[in-house]
Amino acid sequence: MPLLVALFLLTPVMARAHVHSTPGGGGGGAGAPADAFVGLDEKLGAKVPLDLVFKDENGTPRKLRELITGPTIIVPVYYRCSNVCSFLQSDLTRVLPALKLKAGSDYRVLSLSIDETETPQLAASNQRMYLAAMQDRFPKEGWHFLTGELASIKGVTDAAGFHFKRQGVEFMHPVACFIVSGDGTIVRYLYGTTFLAKDLTLALVEAGEGKIGYGIKKMVGYCFTFDPAKRSYQFNLLRVTATVIIVCCGSFLAYLILGGRQVKRHQAGGK
Repeated sequence: MPLLVALFLLTPVMARAHVHSTPGGGGGGAGAPADAFVGLDEKLGAKVPLDLVFKDENGTPRKLRELITGPTIIVPVYYRCSNVCSFLQSDLTRVLPALKLKAGSDYRVLSLSIDETETPQLAASNQRMYLAAMQDRFPKEGWHFLTGELASIKGVTDAAGFHFKRQGVEFMHPVACFIVSGDGTIVRYLYGTTFLAKDLTLALVEAGEGKIGYGIKKMVGYCFTFDPAKRSYQFNLLRVTATVIIVCCGSFLAYLILGGRQVKRHQAGGK
């Protein structure tokens, strides 16, 4: 298994939508018209319903509000997928241990199966595989793997604008994850199957609602700006440079004023 995960990590795939063959019929998009929209319609500021119930990797029914207690990365995937879903989760195993935030307390990851036929046993197998890939550098309670009924799945994906469907034996869905705050508010989307530690960290801090630290949030908001075109956080060089120049000029001016006063005092004292 670790070798398989390593191969995933060496093969990045970027895509907005994915067509995946799946055993059996029916499922998330059963009965949907052939021209039904498949993709991501961003709904920043919308809320994921926290009363929806899913089963965790142990088969225990859990309301989302029990799991989303702070900044949370929600990863809609398909556990049987051997293509982009595996690449996406495998890249998380690469980047998550590098985050300075503490998993389980500062943030949590939820992999959410969009296939209602998948079982907690399959979810548990995926959890073991991806945690093993991180070689005990990530706590088990920091990443849960969920399965659920179609109504619950659609409750999350519809709230997030994540549109998917099955068509015959094919399963089509966007390739992205989204970050929510502790009250379920969607604050950011991240696309593709590879991530930067910077983007994940800043998105989680943005979702922190002060729990991660007011000073850090202020710094993030001031020094970094999210670029929708590049779908990444960009360092605001102009703003930071201007601030440094103003601070330096102000400090120099204060030095001249205070220094001049001290010289006058010494001169007055000498007289």
